Amino acid sequence: QVQLVESGGGSVQAGGSLRLSCAASGYTLSTYSIYCMGWFRQAPGKEREGVAAINGDGSTNYADSVKGRFTISQGSANNTLYLQMNSLKPEDTAIYYCAADCPFGWVPGPNIPDFGYWGQGNAVTVSS
Repeated sequence: QVQLVESGGGSVQAGGSLRLSCAASGYTLSTYSIYCMGWFRQAPGKEREGVAAINGDGSTNYADSVKGRFTISQGSANNTLYLQMNSLKPEDTAIYYCAADCPFGWVPGPNIPDFGYWGQGNAVTVSS
């Protein structure tokens, strides 16, 4: 049984940083996987938006809105996912979800693929 559990959210002032973690049990993104893992978010009253993705070979993709500010990475055992968020803006305020089984090479943005698994979400609030 696959479980994804996020942690690390919270409140921060604009310009600050947060790091989200996602502990995956029952799931490992292997080097030759045809899938990716990633993060998406949903702000109040808005549609879900893909934020960042990492493929099994370590390549990454980001939404234009976070490029240069957010970094997605994996732990050494490939069953922990991180999202380092720097230079946070009030518009980054949202519930952030860790997800798995997105298609290899997915470029995050307004189009959300059919993730096979996702976590319960973790709130991030950025105040101005």
